[in-house]
Parts: sequence; C-alpha cells; structure tokens
Amino acid sequence: MKTVIHVTHEAVQKIGGIGAVLHGLVTAKAYRAAVKRDIFLGPLFFTAGPPESRLPGGTVLYSGIDHIRNTPFAEQFDRIEYDYGVKLVYGTKKFHDPLTGVTTYPEVLLVDVHHYHADKIGTLKFILFKDYGIESEPYHHVWDYEQYCRIADPGLEALRVIGACEKADPGSPPIIFAHEYMGMPTVLSARSRYPGQFRSIFYAHEVATMRRIVEHHEGHDTMFYNVLEKAAAQNKYVDEVFGSQNDFYKHPLVGSSRFCDNIFAVGDYVVKELRFLRQEFANVHIDLAYNGVPSRTLTLEEKLHSRAKLQTYCQNLLGYRPDFLLTHVTRLVPSKGLWRDIAVVEQLEKHLAKKNESAVVFILSTETSVRPRPDILSMEKKYQWPIAHREGWPDLSGGEATFYVGVQAWNARARHCKIVYINQFGFNPSACGNRIPADMDFLDIRKGSDAEFGQSIYEPFGIAQVEPISFGGICIYTSLCGCAGFVDKAAGGKKLPNFMSVDYTQLPPAIQKQSIEMLLKMSRTTREEIEVTTAAQIAAELYTRLPRTHKDFATLIETGGKLGENMSWDAVAKNYVIPGMDHALAGKGGAS
Repeated sequence: MKTVIHVTHEAVQKIGGIGAVLHGLVTAKAYRAAVKRDIFLGPLFFTAGPPESRLPGGTVLYSGIDHIRNTPFAEQFDRIEYDYGVKLVYGTKKFHDPLTGVTTYPEVLLVDVHHYHADKIGTLKFILFKDYGIESEPYHHVWDYEQYCRIADPGLEALRVIGACEKADPGSPPIIFAHEYMGMPTVLSARSRYPGQFRSIFYAHEVATMRRIVEHHEGHDTMFYNVLEKAAAQNKYVDEVFGSQNDFYKHPLVGSSRFCDNIFAVGDYVVKELRFLRQEFANVHIDLAYNGVPSRTLTLEEKLHSRAKLQTYCQNLLGYRPDFLLTHVTRLVPSKGLWRDIAVVEQLEKHLAKKNESAVVFILSTETSVRPRPDILSMEKKYQWPIAHREGWPDLSGGEATFYVGVQAWNARARHCKIVYINQFGFNPSACGNRIPADMDFLDIRKGSDAEFGQSIYEPFGIAQVEPISFGGICIYTSLCGCAGFVDKAAGGKKLPNFMSVDYTQLPPAIQKQSIEMLLKMSRTTREEIEVTTAAQIAAELYTRLPRTHKDFATLIETGGKLGENMSWDAVAKNYVIPGMDHALAGKGGAS
C-alpha cells in the first residue's frame, strides 16, 4: 500500500486536464487497491473569503489564515509558518465517481507564499543551482516560477509533520508525483534535503517547451513534427534546432525531470518530445501512462433520445432537424486548432449537398468564466444568442470574437451544415437559455453526438476528444494526440468505425525531402494548403462513416462500449500507473 503526494496547481479545483487525471485516478478501484494515502500539495492562490472557500467541497482542519486548529499538527504548522513567512491550510476533500461508485477523501495541503522570507527562497534556489544546474535569476520576475519554488520547502516540512514520510509498508517510501513543471522544485528539494526518503515521478501531461514552439510557429504541428523526426535521425536536440530555450522558465524545470525515479508520459509523442529535450534523456526510463476515459454502458434508446434532444435544439435555433450531429467541446486556446473544424465542414458540405442531407456542428468553447443566466436570457432575447453574437461582456471576449469571425463567414455561405458556437460553460437550460430542451444536460452532448472533432495542433493526450467513444460517437483526432496510441492499443490494432486518426503532417512530395533548415521556414500559406488537402480527405471518409440507421448506431455503441472499457481509468491505473510506480520504487530511472 503506497502513499502518493501529488504536487499540482489543481489541488483544490479542476482547472484543466490535470484535474481530470487526479479525479480519474483517485476514484479508480485498481488505484485505490494499491494506494493507501493521497495527499495533494499546491499553492493557495487567494486568501480572501470565508474559511470554507479554502477547500470548496472539503473540510478545513487547519488554517493559519482563519485560526482554525482542529488537528494535532497545529503547533508544528505554526512553527513552519513562522520559519518561512507562509500560511498553511490543511484538510480533506471529497472525490466521488458515480460510474465506479468510489468515494475517497484525499488530504490537501495548501501553502500561501505571498510573504515568503527572502533568505529561505535564496537557500532553495542555491540548491537548484548547485545540485541541478538551474539558474533562477532570469526568472525572478515570473511569479509562476517563484510560487512553485516557494511551496517546496515548507510543503516538504509539512508533509513530514503529517507523517507522509513514513513508509506505508516495508520497502515503499512515499512517492511524489510532480504534475508538470509545477512539482519539480519540490521534487528536487526533497532529493537534496531528504535523500532516500521519497521516490519521485514526473507526470508529463505535456512538454511545455515543445508546446510553445508548436503554437508560436506559423507551420504549427505540420512543421514541428517533421523537423523532430529529421532531428532525431541526426541526433540533434531542441536547442540546436530551434535555438536556446532558456528564456522560457518552464524549460529548465522540465529538463530537470531526468533526475526523477521515473517519468510518466501521457502519449507516445510526449516520449519523443522528452527525448528531444536534451541528450541526457536518451537513457532515462519513461513509462507511458495514458489518460483514462469515462466509461459506461449506453443503450440504443438512450442514444436516440439524446440525439433527438440535440435535433430539437437545432430546430429551435435554426429551424431544421439535422440528419447528422457533430460536436466539439474544448477550451478556446490556439492549440485546439478550431479553424480546422471549419475547414472540414466546408468540405463536408459538398457531400451533404449531393443527397440533400443536413448537419449541424455544436462547438462549446469559451476563454472566460460562466455567463450568469440573466445575461444569457437577455442576449437570447435581444439578438438570438447563440446564433448571433456581439463583442464585449457578457458575450464575446477577444479570442472568442476572433474565432466567431470564421464561424460567421462560413454560416453566411452554408446551406447544408451550419455551425452553432456556444461560448458558455455548461449545456443545460440554466447555462444556455430557454431554447435548449428543458431536460437537456451536458451528458446529452456526449451521448447524442455522431462525431466529435479534436484536430489539435498540440495535444499530448486529449481526454475530451475521446469522451464520446463509449457512447457510440465517432472521435476525430490527429495522429499526434496521445489518445491515438491508446485507442490503437485498446482496439488491438484493428480499424474500428468509432475513431478517425487524421494526419496534418503529411507533406507534399516536393517538401518531404527538404532539409531541417528549409522546414523551419514553413509559412502559414504552405501549412494552410496542406490543411485544406487533409480536410478534404477527412470529410470524404467521415461522410461515409456517419450513422444513418438503427443498426449503424447499435454497432457504434457496441464497439465503442468495448473500447471505453479498455480505456477506463481503472484500466489505466492497473496497466500503466501502478506498474510505473513500482518502477520508481525499484529505481528504474533517474539521471545521476
């Protein structure tokens, strides 16, 4: 039975993919059978508000901010606060998964570091330089770097106070999971200050250096992964090819993950990206640890019922009941490649027109907070939101307005496939207004979808892309997504109708033989020409796969349900995460 410490910025609230991973893992039966104790360590972002706001949905046992002392550790917590100039919050948080029936209560330890003693942070940064070659001076103005350095030492001392350094059983020291760069200062400090007392795993949910390059270059993934393959063949590394990355504060922290006892990579290309970081990663042990997918049994009747609700919503908005329902649920960030959805839809329109068929694409994506219901109702009444939008709060933010320009331009030309852009969290009457069916909820967009888009330019795994798979949806993702490798393994290498792995890195013959130097000059125009060609291929195949009969739906549900079982969090914990923890305990990896 293991003690696991998760260092993460999502210790309290689910912000993105890491929060989904934490929830999926700690409520998986296989994980619970192997792990006795979970502790979440992270920064306390805000000190305003009442005590219950520190741990929403949890129980606060100690708070140096609110003078709550319902724990025998209070006096020792006081000492840590005095020594470091911090405030601690300690308690538990409830996690429940209705699909597995598992309820668990991880401990949560938060550190407010806004008034940290300068001499203490100097000591930590000296250790980072002396033992690991990390120069912190260039990043002293970057609060994101600073706060994760500051939580390391008081966090480790608090962990020792609550007994987290005690072995859960003989031969099993506690394991620190560094979720991304945020956890690396804690891991490195533990390695130097308490040698042998902890084991460590770097959980690579991405490779931040590579994400930055992909997102900022006009050629995006089309350029980057072709360059990566050529560079790997020539034993070249990222700094040699793209220039020094040391201006980016995350780069040295991710690079230091080679000192961990093991590394988890959420996708096959994450492994390649880590090897591309620097030569020292060549012999570092890296285990695949794919993300899991919510899995449950769906009946044909449930599928058709959810589809009917989505069709009714389309009719209420656009005046027609579509033959096909396409969806994309995602964050509004450049890496999600939303413009590729429009490119595929433009090509799909041609196929629909030949048989006078119709479709709708529901895109749920926002870059801001939840719009209050009164604002939604007001926009709905004034100008038919979400069919029409206006710039400025409570409607379009800057990034949303930019994306909506493309949606609006397409809808003006479309005859057979319109796009409905919903810039709101949630998918129910409270979130979306009076024209959505009264009994609609978020699960309906997963169960009712015929196909889910997910054509990202950078996607280490892509949980959202494959969430509809067990509900009989066709999931469309790029071959670079981590989920592509997982689906392939779950399907036993068979080509099933439930997924389409698409490739935007296919180069025309004239470009394929270009040198690295030439590929680095790839323009936006070249990349977009390749995207148009690829989108046409995708649309043609998708059109033939779209379900049209009850038998089609039943087949997709049956094969998708089996895939979902093989991709569940329980399967991930059993087949990847627990063996990977055992590798760390056995000392499989870690650079000297």
